[in-house]
Amino acid sequence: METIEIRPAGPVFGSIRPPGSKSITNRALVCAALARGASALEGALESEDTRMMVNCLSKLGIRLAHDRTSATLRVEGCDGRIPSHAAPLELFTANSGTTIRFLVPLVTLGRGTFRLDGVERMRQRPIQGVVDALVQLGARVRCEYENGCPPVIVDAAGLPGGTATVPCHISSQYLSGLMMSGVYARDGMVLEVEGELVSKPYVEMTLAVMKAFGVECDAPGLQRFAFAPGTGYEGRTYEIEPDASAASYFFAAAAVTAGRVTVEGLSRNSLQGDTEFCEHLARMGCDVEYGANRITVTGRPLKGIEVDMNAVSDTAQTMAVVALFAEGPTTITNIGHIRHKETDRIAAMAKELRKLGAEVEEYPDGLTITPGPLRPAEIDTYDDHRMAMSFAVAGLKAPGVVIRDPACTEKTYPDFFEDLTELVGG
Repeated sequence: METIEIRPAGPVFGSIRPPGSKSITNRALVCAALARGASALEGALESEDTRMMVNCLSKLGIRLAHDRTSATLRVEGCDGRIPSHAAPLELFTANSGTTIRFLVPLVTLGRGTFRLDGVERMRQRPIQGVVDALVQLGARVRCEYENGCPPVIVDAAGLPGGTATVPCHISSQYLSGLMMSGVYARDGMVLEVEGELVSKPYVEMTLAVMKAFGVECDAPGLQRFAFAPGTGYEGRTYEIEPDASAASYFFAAAAVTAGRVTVEGLSRNSLQGDTEFCEHLARMGCDVEYGANRITVTGRPLKGIEVDMNAVSDTAQTMAVVALFAEGPTTITNIGHIRHKETDRIAAMAKELRKLGAEVEEYPDGLTITPGPLRPAEIDTYDDHRMAMSFAVAGLKAPGVVIRDPACTEKTYPDFFEDLTELVGG
């Protein structure tokens, strides 16, 4: 479908378990691929981003099998030795930031020439920080063009190691990718964070996944990460949590419709920092209940807040839509790095919120949303899955909201609109 209209549904009541976390699935795939022995990744997400990772790992010679019935990926690890390739190998990553930023360090462990590329938008997404760090660690890596973006060329002969500084003000994925593969640096590796580290919970997630596969790292203050030579991952069975970023849309549905929604499989102790979104909803007036394996949000009258969303920036669009239904303005700050995502998310949010009747003031690192009388609108999604899913929430309360290119949710949540319809009883 080219468009889908979201119809107001009244208060939303129900329970749902979103599919597995994309962020955890792709991290677990890297660790399992590099591990010694076999792994089973249970609850793995099947989406465009995870397919890109699976396809690229398969092309590198990693043996994987997908049992779709049980949502399990089985991976035969290579024990840190990427199969050699005599001919140059092309790896296509579409618009998956985790795939390309995780695989550029990974292929340095192999032998041969690798070219990693993606769609046109990927060629605008910075990766120079990863390239520069790998050069400091002794690898031969360069961007094909002099713009600091993909395509990336790697002339691989193993990763020597040493010390590197990593700029993390654009994406924490730079650091996560270097950490996961740098475990196999020949002489060990030390990574030092340069400047502000954005999205810290995602680095903590990386550390937790690595630990689950047998590699621990003492990282005081998340500023310095040291790995001794000779360490490596061990294959294991690993259960992947539901996606907390995806859960934000269902929590928001409860908030804006004065309903009550339970998300199964998440808790206050989740690996994913995006569960903090619920605390922001609580500040706006919602009731939040945490269970051992579930989180429930009950919608109440909403008030605008000022909120720093640097740590949970993947839920900033969801918060912006909730702000449409609050009393008073909401200001979202410290998210300048999301201008480098699938689209410039700050600019895209501002434009589409205005279509719906809000007054929006845009800043380099955030925006202020002042609600106005809501009006029907066709929402452009900019080939950005989170634009489609977050703005769909507005249509549960406001009539006439039409989402263009709903299929862009394939990137991380192919069945989103079916699940949303089932939740609201449609």
